[in-house]
Amino acid sequence: MLNLGQLLGSGIFSVPGVVLNSVGSVGLLLTFWVIAPIFAFVGLAAYTELASMFPNRSGAEVVFLEQAYPHPRFFVPVAFAVTAVLLSFSATNSVVFAQYFLAIFDIPVTEFRQTSLALAVATFCVGAVGVSTKWSLKAVNFLTAFKVLSLAFIALTGIAVLTGLTRITHPFANFENLWAGGSSNPNALATALVKTNFAFVGWANAFNVLAEVKGKNPVRTVRNAGYISLGIVTALFFLVNVAYVAAVPIDEIKGSGQLVAALFFKYVFGEHWASKILPILVVLSCVGNITVGQARVIREVARQGLLPYPQFFASTKPWGTPLAPVGLKYLLTAIVILALPAKDAFNFLLDLASYPHLVFTMATGIGIWVLRRRRAAEGFSPSPFKVWNSAIIMWLVKCAFLLIMPWVPPEEGHGDVSFWYATYCVVGIGILALCAVYYYVWIILLPRIGGYEIVEEVIELGGGARTTHLVRKYHTDAEEERPLLASSSS
Repeated sequence: MLNLGQLLGSGIFSVPGVVLNSVGSVGLLLTFWVIAPIFAFVGLAAYTELASMFPNRSGAEVVFLEQAYPHPRFFVPVAFAVTAVLLSFSATNSVVFAQYFLAIFDIPVTEFRQTSLALAVATFCVGAVGVSTKWSLKAVNFLTAFKVLSLAFIALTGIAVLTGLTRITHPFANFENLWAGGSSNPNALATALVKTNFAFVGWANAFNVLAEVKGKNPVRTVRNAGYISLGIVTALFFLVNVAYVAAVPIDEIKGSGQLVAALFFKYVFGEHWASKILPILVVLSCVGNITVGQARVIREVARQGLLPYPQFFASTKPWGTPLAPVGLKYLLTAIVILALPAKDAFNFLLDLASYPHLVFTMATGIGIWVLRRRRAAEGFSPSPFKVWNSAIIMWLVKCAFLLIMPWVPPEEGHGDVSFWYATYCVVGIGILALCAVYYYVWIILLPRIGGYEIVEEVIELGGGARTTHLVRKYHTDAEEERPLLASSSS
């Protein structure tokens, strides 16, 4: 459920039309929905090996990177924290919610309506999470199960379309010339892979709580959970795309933007009430992914002393909820929704969220070889879960492809946004540069001015699990350590 809760967001309801518009052919569309999960399975195998090296540490990628690249000191956790905070907005899900909500009532999508509704649903979710953790988590659990059933329903409806059980008269029309109109433009292929990768984000979520998993072999447990959840989602996503292609004319899919699921319901059920009610499945899926999880990440970043005013951001007052992190996430969400043109918001924000993380992903892949060599030199036995070198190379090639190819100009009429196509690459690089500036100010400049240094303090959580946070150690008194956070129970 941890994995499925993140995997089943708005991606499968919003990116197929964009992907088909980029690559041009049904064959390439379906191919990318096979390629993307292959890379996800490779990533899962790589995470399993890394997790087996540090089975008592939660945090996944940030832990692996910190261990592989300990120098400059604290740079990896600080850079990861800054990136996680700046990209913690929920604007993509809010935008898709607004578009489908308007589609339910046949209201034309305008910039004002989309922006207003996107802000309204973000405000609602912030209020819910800020008031009650208990009920917001119950809602997320319910919506996760609901999303699985929703996708299964669409997949089964697609099978009914293909077998002639619905009003669709020519369900195989779009499959007759699978590769017609296909594009070989590098930008188009990169766009398709970025979008399909976005739909599979979340397969590693359970690794974030590895230290809390019970049993004799928690790494095996988390790995198996990853395989099961990723297998379920891979099958559902592919069948849902087949359903879209079987029911909706190809030109309408290309022009659908994020509303391909709404078109699917319209063509299958016509003017029946179901074509109005069923888009609610998409709306609820978006609500379930808007706020809860990332607020915990921001709070944990604060608890580790990686944000200014850590006591404020780590506090759960007044209602026992992470109100400050949720508020920060809402502020970032509102800013990006208001700053971007409505028609470009979804594509730009999705691409932007992916670009900086590709750098961390590539560093993680290289880090496997670094850690293997270091552990061998220190006399540690090899990991019991070892990923093939060829798989790591394939993973790195994918990352390099997605970092480089978006700079190639797209074909005319197939760009993602109305402004310069590589804007998100520049902004992504800017965020990474900001991480370096923040690191210099927070870890080097301010301690030099204040007469202290930042040191890491390890906290034992019991059962072999541990966490760390950063504290100030003043030069005037070697024994005096002042934590950036008042206490770990704040």
